[in-house]
Amino acid sequence: MTPIALAWIVLLVLLFLNVPVFISVLGACIAYFLANPSAGITGVLAIQRVISGMQSVPLLAIPFFVAAGVLMNYCGITQRMLRFCKVLTGHLYGGLGQVNIVLSTLMGGMSGSSLADAAMEAKMLVPDMVKSGYSLGFASSITAVSSMITPLIPPAIAAIIYGSITNTSIGHLFVAGIVPGLLLCFAMMFVVSRVAKRKHYPRLSEKRATGRELWQAFKPAALPLALPLVIIGGIRFGFFTPTEAGAIAILYALILGIAYRELRLDNLLSCLKETVSTTASIMLIVGAATCFSWILTWENVPQTMMTAILKVCSNKYVFLMVVNVFLLFVGLFIEATAAQIVLAPMLVPVAVAFGIDPVHFGMVFIFNMAIGSLSPPMGNLMFVTCGVTHCKTEDFIRESRWFYLLLFVMLIAMTYLPFITLALPNLVYGG
Repeated sequence: MTPIALAWIVLLVLLFLNVPVFISVLGACIAYFLANPSAGITGVLAIQRVISGMQSVPLLAIPFFVAAGVLMNYCGITQRMLRFCKVLTGHLYGGLGQVNIVLSTLMGGMSGSSLADAAMEAKMLVPDMVKSGYSLGFASSITAVSSMITPLIPPAIAAIIYGSITNTSIGHLFVAGIVPGLLLCFAMMFVVSRVAKRKHYPRLSEKRATGRELWQAFKPAALPLALPLVIIGGIRFGFFTPTEAGAIAILYALILGIAYRELRLDNLLSCLKETVSTTASIMLIVGAATCFSWILTWENVPQTMMTAILKVCSNKYVFLMVVNVFLLFVGLFIEATAAQIVLAPMLVPVAVAFGIDPVHFGMVFIFNMAIGSLSPPMGNLMFVTCGVTHCKTEDFIRESRWFYLLLFVMLIAMTYLPFITLALPNLVYGG
């Protein structure tokens, strides 16, 4: 058995045993180095690769945006956004379900993390949804599926990681996710309204809010809603880099917390603890996956894969179909961040060889991984949401069937209609 084959076997076995992702990937790397002493590769090199993988400057944006999102939650900003969403969508069928979706879309522009968004809304909204007559499975599925908008809406952490490891413009990726994110939001709202009408789930209000009511709800949420515009505008006009935008987001959240008089010392300490914990979990995966990615490059796996794909695929449309099927399968078993770091450097050069825009391919890649995070047996979004709401997995999957259909339709549209992802970046940046 070759060392690289042993590494893959160790990785898959550890993942199936539900070992934490970074330990699984690091275990595969260690197995490779132990099985390949003749090549002059030592464990010291493995340590160097892990550390160097976490020293990328663009990745500094991750702790910044994580901290900004956490601060938003602790400074009362989430509650202001929630009130605005209730007034905006309360008259629609499935009122609380619609609030759930719109809140995920708006908070996605602040937290950047789908898992954080799902956990927050599972605590805030699902209990009230169940009290209003929603089944626990449907309430949980709305929460998890709507959180998939977060990897698309800027400042998405998935876009930061993809851009840093493939040398793709993070600013372009941020802008490219806006239209798909909004389309997914509206499509989910339509599905929820149809299901709610059929199952007689209640509306929050029998009549549409007046202009005065909308304005009164919008005013407290206006400044938080401006954050994504500040980030995108600042990056576009060169005032700051994506990494610096993360620091600006923290400063912005701190100012709002002080202005709203909800930022206290105990809140700040809790924010720091949560930021460190979340960032550490992400960066451990990044470091381990970077090491594994280096092993694949050393073994010429990307070049071999590119040659094989070019022989099988006659054009870019067939290639995109094959990639979608492959990534959906991978997403069932491997955590999204790890899969992205290992696979993106291999697949992006092939996509570029077929004439596919790397920004377009990046959004398709990220959305594939998001679908995988919702799907068993390794779906992190599903397990985080069900863990908070205490929903049975089988109930969650059964109530999610219409959402799965919607996600696959959206994936096909994003894949074969590139203007969905590229129209806005071309308009903003020119092209």
